[in-house]
Amino acid sequence: MQSTHTDSVRSLDGTKITYDRSGQGPSLVFVDGAFCTRSMGPGHTLAPALSDRTTTFVYDRRGRGDSGDAPNYEPKREIEDLASVLEAAGGSAYVFGHSSGAVLALEAARAGLPIRGLVLYEPPLVVDDSRPPVPADFPQHVAALAANGKRRAVVRSFMTDAIRAPKPVAVLMSIMPGGGRLAPIAHTVAYDATIVNPYQRGNPLPSDIGEAVRVPTLVVAGAKSPKWIQTGGEALAALIPGGDFATLPGQSHMVKAKATAPVVGAFIAEASSSASSKPPSEGPGQ
Repeated sequence: MQSTHTDSVRSLDGTKITYDRSGQGPSLVFVDGAFCTRSMGPGHTLAPALSDRTTTFVYDRRGRGDSGDAPNYEPKREIEDLASVLEAAGGSAYVFGHSSGAVLALEAARAGLPIRGLVLYEPPLVVDDSRPPVPADFPQHVAALAANGKRRAVVRSFMTDAIRAPKPVAVLMSIMPGGGRLAPIAHTVAYDATIVNPYQRGNPLPSDIGEAVRVPTLVVAGAKSPKWIQTGGEALAALIPGGDFATLPGQSHMVKAKATAPVVGAFIAEASSSASSKPPSEGPGQ
């Protein structure tokens, strides 16, 4: 088993970002979604399964776990956080983003961060009328709940408005012990919502959303996930130059390493091989 080393970096605004590093090989950074930390999320699940072929970096996004925060939230601060982790990873890396973390990873690639390739697992994009849109004021709504100490109410609202879980399930989730574990980072749901909400209104994605993404990109959806998630992922892949879309049989929004790690490993191996075979004139920045 690969040993894990914990360290931290400072983001551009001085916020401490804590990460775990393990393994050997091409660097792979995990960007998890809502209600996740580096010890409770897809990165934590997938990193051990990929550390025999990659150097994995699993970090606490700001406001979570052992990372710091700032009084006022702006999505660009999270892009800067990821940039600081990429620097710690050697200056560039492959990136795996899950759910709202996939949208954050996409925005980072659009901003020109040194990302070698992207795997975007189920970005929660609502691009048609196959489900109700997420309310436009959802980020403000959950931020107000958290500010008033109603953290379990944030869990319920997230489950009903964003995920569309049946209300009894959402209520049960919020009062169970698992809901209690989510409560301390409930305020960060507003961060995720701020990043994702513009793409959850039931409208087609902006035609230019993928134009600036010039790296190999694989968008993945589970075959057992709701149709709207699959539709959104497929629409995104079609707008990214050279983007691919894959459906994993038997899988859902809950990432399972046994099914997902081989796909991610194969993607990185192929992308690395392709990059190394290109002549210098076709390399990055040319």
